[in-house]
Amino acid sequence: MLRELGKTLLRIGSSLLLLGGLLWFGGKLFPLGRLPGDILLQSKGFIFYWPLTTSLLLSLGLSALLAKSPLLGI
Repeated sequence: MLRELGKTLLRIGSSLLLLGGLLWFGGKLFPLGRLPGDILLQSKGFIFYWPLTTSLLLSLGLSALLAKSPLLGI
């Protein structure tokens, strides 16, 4: 029981470490938040930004990752 919990915690921790590194250095490697299709509206005293393409790509990637994840037991 404790051995399985330890393995699970190590997997989650290494996944978080990898995700943190991607987020930290990802702005330089991948232009997330500045992709074609992201909506930016500016007018006098008003700014609206909606990262539509970025949201769709992240959703697809996370869905594909979690669908095959051994952590979910699927």
